[in-house]
Amino acid sequence: MRLPRLSSSVVTALLLAQTCLLLFLVSRPRPSSLAGSEERVHVLVLSSWRSGSSFVGQLFSQHPDVFYLMEPAWHVWAALSRGSATALHMAVRDLVRSVFLCDMDVFDAYLPWHRNLSDLFQWAVSRALCSPPACSAFSRDAISTEVACKLLCARRPFGLAQEACRSYSHVVLKEVRFFNLEVLYPLLTDPLLNLRIVHLVRDPRAVLRSREQTAKALARDNGIVLGTNGTWVEADPSLRVVSEVCRSHVRIAEAALSKPPPFLRGRYLLVRFEDLARDPLAEIRALYAFTGLHLTPQLEAWILNITHGTGIGARREAFKTTSRDALNVSQAWRLALPFAKIRRVQDLCSGALRLLRYRPVFSEDEQRDLTLDLVLPRGPSSFKWASSTNAQPRP
Repeated sequence: MRLPRLSSSVVTALLLAQTCLLLFLVSRPRPSSLAGSEERVHVLVLSSWRSGSSFVGQLFSQHPDVFYLMEPAWHVWAALSRGSATALHMAVRDLVRSVFLCDMDVFDAYLPWHRNLSDLFQWAVSRALCSPPACSAFSRDAISTEVACKLLCARRPFGLAQEACRSYSHVVLKEVRFFNLEVLYPLLTDPLLNLRIVHLVRDPRAVLRSREQTAKALARDNGIVLGTNGTWVEADPSLRVVSEVCRSHVRIAEAALSKPPPFLRGRYLLVRFEDLARDPLAEIRALYAFTGLHLTPQLEAWILNITHGTGIGARREAFKTTSRDALNVSQAWRLALPFAKIRRVQDLCSGALRLLRYRPVFSEDEQRDLTLDLVLPRGPSSFKWASSTNAQPRP
Protein backbone atom coordinates (compact mmCIF):
# COMPACT_ATOMS: atom_id res chain seq x y z
CA MET A 1 0.00 0.00 0.00
CA ARG A 2 1.37 3.38 -0.99
CA LEU A 3 1.79 6.12 1.57
CA PRO A 4 -0.20 9.32 0.95
CA ARG A 5 1.71 12.05 -0.84
CA LEU A 6 2.99 14.83 1.33
CA SER A 7 2.74 18.47 0.39
CA SER A 8 5.90 20.56 0.16
CA SER A 9 4.93 22.41 3.35
CA VAL A 10 4.66 19.14 5.27
CA VAL A 11 8.02 17.97 3.93
CA THR A 12 9.59 21.27 4.96
CA ALA A 13 8.05 21.02 8.42
CA LEU A 14 9.40 17.51 8.89
CA LEU A 15 12.91 18.57 7.87
CA LEU A 16 12.77 21.60 10.19
CA ALA A 17 11.62 19.37 13.05
CA GLN A 18 14.53 17.05 12.48
CA THR A 19 16.96 19.97 12.36
CA CYS A 20 15.62 21.22 15.71
CA LEU A 21 16.11 17.76 17.19
CA LEU A 22 19.69 17.73 15.91
CA LEU A 23 20.44 21.15 17.42
CA PHE A 24 18.96 19.98 20.71
CA LEU A 25 21.20 16.91 20.58
CA VAL A 26 24.33 18.97 20.00
CA SER A 27 23.55 21.20 23.00
CA ARG A 28 22.74 18.42 25.43
CA PRO A 29 25.34 16.42 27.41
CA ARG A 30 26.77 13.38 25.70
CA PRO A 31 25.17 10.07 26.76
CA SER A 32 27.25 8.30 29.35
CA SER A 33 29.39 5.43 28.13
CA LEU A 34 29.51 1.98 29.60
CA ALA A 35 31.10 1.99 33.04
CA GLY A 36 34.76 1.08 32.83
CA SER A 37 34.71 0.70 29.03
CA GLU A 38 36.55 2.48 26.25
CA GLU A 39 34.92 4.97 23.94
CA ARG A 40 31.93 3.60 22.04
CA VAL A 41 32.68 2.56 18.44
CA HIS A 42 30.28 3.51 15.65
CA VAL A 43 30.21 1.46 12.44
CA LEU A 44 28.34 2.33 9.25
CA VAL A 45 27.91 -0.55 6.81
CA LEU A 46 27.60 1.42 3.58
CA SER A 47 26.20 -0.56 0.66
CA SER A 48 23.40 -0.81 -1.91
CA TRP A 49 20.35 -3.00 -2.30
CA ARG A 50 20.90 -6.72 -3.01
CA SER A 51 24.64 -6.61 -2.32
CA GLY A 52 24.74 -8.99 0.64
CA SER A 53 24.33 -6.19 3.17
CA SER A 54 21.65 -8.00 5.17
CA PHE A 55 24.10 -10.88 5.63
CA VAL A 56 26.91 -8.54 6.70
CA GLY A 57 24.46 -6.76 8.99
CA GLN A 58 23.77 -10.06 10.72
CA LEU A 59 27.50 -10.65 11.21
CA PHE A 60 27.41 -7.56 13.41
CA SER A 61 23.92 -7.96 14.85
CA GLN A 62 24.62 -11.39 16.36
CA HIS A 63 27.80 -10.19 18.09
CA PRO A 64 27.24 -9.82 21.86
CA ASP A 65 28.96 -6.40 21.96
CA VAL A 66 26.88 -4.81 19.18
CA PHE A 67 23.70 -2.78 19.08
CA TYR A 68 22.54 -3.07 15.47
CA LEU A 69 19.79 -1.47 13.41
CA MET A 70 19.05 -2.28 9.80
CA GLU A 71 18.44 0.76 7.59
CA PRO A 72 16.93 3.21 10.10
CA ALA A 73 16.82 5.81 7.29
CA TRP A 74 14.14 3.70 5.61
CA HIS A 75 11.75 5.82 7.69
CA VAL A 76 13.06 9.03 6.09
CA TRP A 77 12.50 7.73 2.57
CA ALA A 78 9.09 6.33 3.50
CA ALA A 79 7.91 9.68 4.89
CA LEU A 80 9.52 11.88 2.22
CA SER A 81 9.13 9.65 -0.81
CA ARG A 82 8.58 12.57 -3.20
CA GLY A 83 12.17 13.67 -2.66
CA SER A 84 15.27 12.50 -4.51
CA ALA A 85 18.14 10.54 -3.00
CA THR A 86 20.43 13.55 -3.15
CA ALA A 87 17.85 15.93 -1.65
CA LEU A 88 17.29 13.52 1.25
CA HIS A 89 20.98 12.98 2.02
CA MET A 90 21.13 15.51 4.86
CA ALA A 91 17.96 14.23 6.54
CA VAL A 92 19.30 10.67 6.32
CA ARG A 93 22.68 11.73 7.69
CA ASP A 94 21.13 13.61 10.62
CA LEU A 95 18.98 10.62 11.56
CA VAL A 96 21.98 8.29 11.37
CA ARG A 97 24.00 10.60 13.62
CA SER A 98 21.27 10.70 16.25
CA VAL A 99 20.89 6.92 16.25
CA PHE A 100 24.67 6.49 16.58
CA LEU A 101 24.40 8.63 19.72
CA CYS A 102 21.49 6.49 20.96
CA ASP A 103 19.08 9.42 20.74
CA MET A 104 15.94 7.69 19.46
CA ASP A 105 13.87 10.88 19.78
CA VAL A 106 14.89 11.52 16.17
CA PHE A 107 12.18 9.06 15.14
CA ASP A 108 9.49 11.41 16.47
CA ALA A 109 9.23 12.96 13.00
CA TYR A 110 8.69 9.60 11.31
CA LEU A 111 6.87 7.26 13.69
CA PRO A 112 3.57 7.41 15.61
CA TRP A 113 3.74 8.96 19.07
CA HIS A 114 2.55 5.80 20.82
CA ARG A 115 4.87 3.17 19.43
CA ASN A 116 6.55 -0.14 20.19
CA LEU A 117 9.83 -1.68 19.13
CA SER A 118 7.99 -3.29 16.22
CA ASP A 119 7.42 0.12 14.62
CA LEU A 120 11.10 0.23 13.63
CA PHE A 121 11.89 -1.05 10.14
CA GLN A 122 13.11 -4.67 10.26
CA TRP A 123 13.46 -4.40 14.03
CA ALA A 124 13.35 -8.16 14.65
CA VAL A 125 16.64 -8.80 12.83
CA SER A 126 18.40 -6.87 15.60
CA ARG A 127 19.56 -9.30 18.29
CA ALA A 128 19.97 -6.34 20.65
CA LEU A 129 16.25 -5.56 20.45
CA CYS A 130 15.46 -9.18 21.32
CA SER A 131 17.82 -9.28 24.33
CA PRO A 132 17.90 -7.52 27.72
CA PRO A 133 17.24 -4.74 28.48
CA ALA A 134 14.95 -4.42 25.43
CA CYS A 135 13.44 -7.90 25.67
CA SER A 136 14.22 -11.22 27.32
CA ALA A 137 13.60 -13.52 24.34
CA PHE A 138 17.33 -14.26 24.04
CA SER A 139 20.36 -13.78 26.24
CA ARG A 140 22.85 -11.22 25.00
CA ASP A 141 25.36 -13.88 23.95
CA ALA A 142 22.81 -16.09 22.15
CA ILE A 143 22.09 -16.28 18.42
CA SER A 144 18.64 -14.76 17.94
CA THR A 145 15.97 -15.65 15.39
CA GLU A 146 13.61 -13.22 13.74
CA VAL A 147 10.53 -15.42 14.14
CA ALA A 148 10.90 -15.81 17.91
CA CYS A 149 11.73 -12.15 18.37
CA LYS A 150 8.59 -11.05 16.52
CA LEU A 151 6.49 -13.37 18.65
CA LEU A 152 7.90 -12.35 22.02
CA CYS A 153 9.13 -8.75 21.71
CA ALA A 154 6.86 -6.88 19.30
CA ARG A 155 4.91 -4.97 21.97
CA ARG A 156 7.86 -3.91 24.05
CA PRO A 157 8.04 -0.11 24.64
CA PHE A 158 9.97 1.86 22.04
CA GLY A 159 12.00 3.66 24.72
CA LEU A 160 13.82 0.41 25.48
CA ALA A 161 15.68 0.76 22.18
CA GLN A 162 17.49 3.81 23.54
CA GLU A 163 18.24 2.08 26.84
CA ALA A 164 19.62 -0.95 25.01
CA CYS A 165 21.71 1.13 22.63
CA ARG A 166 23.50 2.87 25.51
CA SER A 167 24.49 -0.46 27.05
CA TYR A 168 26.68 -1.66 24.16
CA SER A 169 30.28 -0.84 23.24
CA HIS A 170 29.51 -0.83 19.48
CA VAL A 171 26.64 0.74 17.56
CA VAL A 172 26.38 -0.59 14.01
CA LEU A 173 23.98 0.71 11.36
CA LYS A 174 23.48 -0.68 7.87
CA GLU A 175 22.45 1.83 5.20
CA VAL A 176 21.84 1.76 1.44
CA ARG A 177 20.76 5.40 1.08
CA PHE A 178 24.06 7.25 0.72
CA PHE A 179 25.34 7.86 -2.80
CA ASN A 180 28.58 9.72 -2.11
CA LEU A 181 31.14 9.78 0.66
CA GLU A 182 31.40 13.53 1.09
CA VAL A 183 27.99 13.74 2.75
CA LEU A 184 29.44 11.61 5.56
CA TYR A 185 32.44 13.86 6.24
CA PRO A 186 30.63 15.75 9.05
CA LEU A 187 30.13 12.41 10.82
CA LEU A 188 33.75 11.41 10.33
CA THR A 189 34.93 14.68 11.88
CA ASP A 190 32.30 14.80 14.62
CA PRO A 191 34.08 14.71 18.03
CA LEU A 192 31.16 12.80 19.53
CA LEU A 193 31.53 9.93 17.05
CA ASN A 194 34.19 7.26 16.64
CA LEU A 195 33.10 6.23 13.16
CA ARG A 196 34.35 3.41 10.92
CA ILE A 197 32.92 2.88 7.43
CA VAL A 198 32.60 -0.59 5.93
CA HIS A 199 31.91 -0.16 2.21
CA LEU A 200 30.35 -3.39 0.96
CA VAL A 201 30.22 -3.98 -2.80
CA ARG A 202 29.11 -6.84 -5.02
CA ASP A 203 29.50 -7.74 -8.68
CA PRO A 204 26.88 -5.58 -10.49
CA ARG A 205 25.83 -8.55 -12.60
CA ALA A 206 24.91 -10.48 -9.47
CA VAL A 207 23.16 -7.40 -8.09
CA LEU A 208 21.00 -7.18 -11.23
CA ARG A 209 19.91 -10.79 -10.94
CA SER A 210 18.97 -10.35 -7.28
CA ARG A 211 17.13 -7.08 -7.97
CA GLU A 212 15.01 -8.75 -10.62
CA GLN A 213 13.85 -11.30 -8.05
CA THR A 214 12.71 -8.59 -5.61
CA ALA A 215 11.49 -5.90 -7.99
CA LYS A 216 8.22 -5.13 -6.18
CA ALA A 217 9.95 -4.58 -2.83
CA LEU A 218 12.31 -2.04 -4.40
CA ALA A 219 9.76 -0.04 -6.42
CA ARG A 220 9.51 2.98 -4.09
CA ASP A 221 13.27 3.16 -3.55
CA ASN A 222 13.82 2.99 -7.31
CA GLY A 223 11.57 6.01 -7.73
CA ILE A 224 13.57 8.02 -5.19
CA VAL A 225 16.88 7.04 -6.80
CA LEU A 226 15.55 8.17 -10.18
CA GLY A 227 13.86 11.30 -8.77
CA THR A 228 10.36 10.52 -10.06
CA ASN A 229 8.55 12.79 -7.56
CA GLY A 230 6.84 10.00 -5.65
CA THR A 231 6.11 7.65 -8.57
CA TRP A 232 7.11 4.07 -7.83
CA VAL A 233 9.28 2.30 -10.41
CA GLU A 234 9.12 -1.48 -10.52
CA ALA A 235 10.26 -2.22 -14.06
CA ASP A 236 13.64 -0.79 -15.07
CA PRO A 237 14.32 -2.07 -18.60
CA SER A 238 17.02 0.55 -19.19
CA LEU A 239 18.80 -0.50 -15.96
CA ARG A 240 18.95 3.12 -14.83
CA VAL A 241 18.96 2.24 -11.14
CA VAL A 242 21.74 -0.33 -11.52
CA SER A 243 23.74 2.24 -13.47
CA GLU A 244 23.32 4.86 -10.71
CA VAL A 245 24.27 2.31 -8.04
CA CYS A 246 27.46 1.50 -9.97
CA ARG A 247 28.32 5.18 -10.29
CA SER A 248 27.76 5.70 -6.57
CA HIS A 249 30.13 2.86 -5.65
CA VAL A 250 32.77 4.37 -7.91
CA ARG A 251 32.28 7.83 -6.36
CA ILE A 252 32.56 6.46 -2.83
CA ALA A 253 35.56 4.20 -3.49
CA GLU A 254 37.47 6.85 -5.46
CA ALA A 255 36.88 9.44 -2.72
CA ALA A 256 38.33 7.01 -0.17
CA LEU A 257 41.15 5.52 -2.25
CA SER A 258 42.38 8.46 -4.32
CA LYS A 259 43.80 11.32 -2.22
CA PRO A 260 41.42 10.83 0.73
CA PRO A 261 41.19 13.47 3.47
CA PRO A 262 43.41 12.80 6.50
CA PHE A 263 40.46 12.15 8.81
CA LEU A 264 39.49 9.11 6.72
CA ARG A 265 42.76 7.26 7.36
CA GLY A 266 42.11 3.99 9.16
CA ARG A 267 38.33 4.57 9.08
CA TYR A 268 37.39 3.09 5.68
CA LEU A 269 37.38 -0.54 4.58
CA LEU A 270 36.28 -1.81 1.18
CA VAL A 271 34.78 -5.31 1.30
CA ARG A 272 33.65 -7.44 -1.62
CA PHE A 273 30.79 -9.86 -1.03
CA GLU A 274 32.52 -12.46 -3.19
CA ASP A 275 35.57 -12.48 -0.91
CA LEU A 276 33.30 -13.07 2.07
CA ALA A 277 31.67 -15.96 0.21
CA ARG A 278 34.99 -17.59 -0.66
CA ASP A 279 36.74 -17.37 2.69
CA PRO A 280 34.16 -16.23 5.24
CA LEU A 281 36.06 -16.77 8.47
CA ALA A 282 39.25 -15.03 7.35
CA GLU A 283 37.35 -12.10 5.87
CA ILE A 284 35.09 -11.76 8.91
CA ARG A 285 38.05 -11.84 11.29
CA ALA A 286 39.53 -8.95 9.31
CA LEU A 287 36.20 -7.14 9.35
CA TYR A 288 35.89 -7.57 13.12
CA ALA A 289 39.49 -6.47 13.65
CA PHE A 290 38.83 -3.28 11.69
CA THR A 291 35.87 -2.48 13.94
CA GLY A 292 37.43 -3.56 17.24
CA LEU A 293 35.51 -6.81 17.69
CA HIS A 294 36.58 -10.42 18.24
CA LEU A 295 35.19 -13.61 16.73
CA THR A 296 33.73 -15.88 19.42
CA PRO A 297 33.50 -19.70 19.03
CA GLN A 298 29.70 -19.50 18.99
CA LEU A 299 29.74 -16.90 16.22
CA GLU A 300 32.26 -18.94 14.26
CA ALA A 301 29.99 -21.99 14.32
CA TRP A 302 26.99 -19.87 13.29
CA ILE A 303 28.92 -18.28 10.41
CA LEU A 304 30.04 -21.66 9.08
CA ASN A 305 26.44 -22.87 9.17
CA ILE A 306 24.92 -19.84 7.48
CA THR A 307 27.54 -19.76 4.70
CA HIS A 308 27.54 -23.49 3.98
CA GLY A 309 23.85 -24.34 4.16
CA THR A 310 21.84 -26.20 1.55
CA GLY A 311 18.85 -23.88 1.31
CA ILE A 312 18.22 -21.72 -1.73
CA GLY A 313 17.02 -18.85 0.44
CA ALA A 314 13.88 -16.75 0.39
CA ARG A 315 14.25 -15.90 -3.27
CA ARG A 316 11.62 -13.18 -3.49
CA GLU A 317 11.88 -11.78 0.01
CA ALA A 318 14.05 -8.70 -0.03
CA PHE A 319 15.40 -8.70 3.53
CA LYS A 320 15.92 -12.34 4.53
CA THR A 321 19.17 -13.98 5.60
CA THR A 322 19.04 -17.77 5.38
CA SER A 323 21.45 -20.69 5.55
CA ARG A 324 22.84 -21.12 2.03
CA ASP A 325 26.00 -22.04 0.16
CA ALA A 326 27.39 -18.52 -0.15
CA LEU A 327 29.84 -19.36 -2.94
CA ASN A 328 27.10 -20.84 -5.13
CA VAL A 329 24.85 -17.84 -4.43
CA SER A 330 27.62 -15.44 -5.47
CA GLN A 331 27.87 -17.10 -8.91
CA ALA A 332 24.20 -17.89 -9.58
CA TRP A 333 23.84 -14.97 -12.01
CA ARG A 334 26.17 -16.68 -14.48
CA LEU A 335 23.60 -19.39 -15.16
CA ALA A 336 20.44 -17.32 -14.73
CA LEU A 337 20.86 -14.19 -16.87
CA PRO A 338 20.98 -13.95 -20.68
CA PHE A 339 24.30 -12.82 -22.11
CA ALA A 340 22.72 -9.81 -23.84
CA LYS A 341 21.68 -8.42 -20.46
CA ILE A 342 25.10 -9.16 -18.99
CA ARG A 343 26.75 -7.25 -21.81
CA ARG A 344 24.44 -4.29 -21.15
CA VAL A 345 25.32 -4.24 -17.43
CA GLN A 346 29.01 -4.44 -18.23
CA ASP A 347 28.71 -1.42 -20.52
CA LEU A 348 26.87 0.62 -17.89
CA CYS A 349 29.11 -0.47 -15.02
CA SER A 350 32.48 -0.70 -16.76
CA GLY A 351 34.05 1.76 -14.30
CA ALA A 352 32.81 -0.18 -11.28
CA LEU A 353 33.97 -3.51 -12.71
CA ARG A 354 37.43 -2.07 -13.35
CA LEU A 355 37.82 -0.31 -10.00
CA LEU A 356 36.38 -3.12 -7.89
CA ARG A 357 38.31 -5.80 -9.80
CA TYR A 358 35.62 -7.86 -11.51
CA ARG A 359 36.50 -9.46 -14.86
CA PRO A 360 34.06 -8.86 -17.74
CA VAL A 361 32.96 -11.74 -19.97
CA PHE A 362 32.96 -11.47 -23.74
CA SER A 363 30.81 -14.42 -24.74
CA GLU A 364 28.08 -16.65 -23.38
CA ASP A 365 30.62 -19.48 -23.17
CA GLU A 366 32.79 -17.41 -20.83
CA GLN A 367 29.75 -16.46 -18.76
CA ARG A 368 28.67 -20.09 -18.26
CA ASP A 369 32.19 -21.44 -17.63
CA LEU A 370 32.30 -21.50 -13.83
CA THR A 371 35.95 -22.52 -13.88
CA LEU A 372 36.77 -19.06 -15.22
CA ASP A 373 37.33 -16.84 -12.19
CA LEU A 374 35.70 -13.43 -12.63
CA VAL A 375 36.77 -12.06 -9.23
CA LEU A 376 40.26 -10.67 -9.73
CA PRO A 377 42.86 -10.48 -6.93
CA ARG A 378 42.71 -7.36 -4.82
CA GLY A 379 45.48 -5.02 -5.91
CA PRO A 380 47.44 -2.85 -3.45
CA SER A 381 46.50 0.33 -5.31
CA SER A 382 42.76 -0.19 -5.35
CA PHE A 383 42.48 -1.63 -1.85
CA LYS A 384 45.23 0.22 -0.02
CA TRP A 385 43.07 1.21 2.96
CA ALA A 386 42.58 -2.47 3.77
CA SER A 387 46.03 -2.27 5.36
CA SER A 388 44.36 -0.56 8.33
CA THR A 389 43.09 -3.98 9.38
CA ASN A 390 45.01 -6.97 10.66
CA ALA A 391 44.09 -8.96 7.56
CA GLN A 392 46.69 -10.31 5.19
CA PRO A 393 46.08 -9.34 1.55
CA ARG A 394 44.92 -12.11 -0.75
CA PRO A 395 47.63 -13.16 -3.24
